[in-house]
Amino acid sequence: EVQLVVSGGGLVQPGGSLTLSCIVSGLTRSNFPYYGVAWFRQAPGNEREGVACIRSSDDSTYYGDFVKGRFTIARDNGRNTVLLQMNSLLAEDTARYYCAATVPSPPVDGIPVAGLYDHWGQGIQVTVSS
Repeated sequence: EVQLVVSGGGLVQPGGSLTLSCIVSGLTRSNFPYYGVAWFRQAPGNEREGVACIRSSDDSTYYGDFVKGRFTIARDNGRNTVLLQMNSLLAEDTARYYCAATVPSPPVDGIPVAGLYDHWGQGIQVTVSS
């Protein structure tokens, strides 16, 4: 029923910027604001880690320490879309990125936990290299 489609990945040089988009379908415009949405990433040989999350219509957010000041998560409830703007990218940011959503919106008092999210989009590759 609920589907998430992610786009915007690719290859960028260190210090560059990239924006990922997550479009959520299968929900009405009135229901989407109640969903919490998060971004995760996983590099080869590593565990999946939470990157950022946004709770609900109040737009409260939380970021992993490794991306604070560089990444921004935002939502457009009129378009059922969540964005992840990534700036000052590092080689260590290279990973496959995932968008996930769930309702009720989980708390954002810490880094997002994958097990709390019910709906997942496809992974999209982000590669940071010179």
